Amino acid sequence: MTPAEFTAALRAREQLLGYWCLMDAPVATERIARLGYDYVALDAQHGLFGYSGMLNNLLAIDSRGSTAVGLVRVEANDPAPIGRALDAGATGVIVPLVDTATQAAEAVAAVRYPPLGRRSYGPMRSALRIGPDPADAHEATVVLAMIETAEGLADVEAICATPGLDGVYVGPSDLRIALGGASSTDPNLADAFEAALGTVREAAAAAGIAAGIHNPDGASAAKRLAEGFTFATVACDLVHLEQTARRHLAAARTPGEAL
Repeated sequence: MTPAEFTAALRAREQLLGYWCLMDAPVATERIARLGYDYVALDAQHGLFGYSGMLNNLLAIDSRGSTAVGLVRVEANDPAPIGRALDAGATGVIVPLVDTATQAAEAVAAVRYPPLGRRSYGPMRSALRIGPDPADAHEATVVLAMIETAEGLADVEAICATPGLDGVYVGPSDLRIALGGASSTDPNLADAFEAALGTVREAAAAAGIAAGIHNPDGASAAKRLAEGFTFATVACDLVHLEQTARRHLAAARTPGEAL
């Protein structure tokens, strides 16, 4: 899938599946990108890599045999990290902690070149991956605003109506805590959390933009897509590495146990 094809599919609210990477492990990322996911998202907010790690993992995602495009969750709603991610060849950015429509508009402006925005021109790698002209970038680059706070949830309709915004993305851990959860998985918040997800889905559908959500596993991602989310991410390399290693250890200590 090319960046332009991915962007067109996302804007058309087609169902897309992605994977989440925290580790600076380009060879592992390259293997993941060949599995059939539509996108691989690199976490530059909480992930374990710097700029060179982001660049090398984007190169890995774009290597021969990949089915995926690379997205980056930037560390902040700021033109500098957004521009660096896009210049490095990301097909889009996921912008955290968007609380208001004004902040969503700022994110859009950081992604678009003038006169549509204020992105500085310097497409060091994206000129090769997406194209050197602003029109190419506007056609093939997406901006997604994270809904993960009580303020963002309260203003989600206005956020979704922001001109130029391609989609919203639920950060379930932060949102559950923001709603009063004692932890990122607090079961006592289940009803309020599910109601919040419905609010986000409906706001995105009304605005005609994509609605995505982070998930701990593939079964959860399938459930959310069936509910009406248009893209879903399966998370993540570091957690899945630990889970798989734990299962193998348990099986080795209990002969005959299935993995």
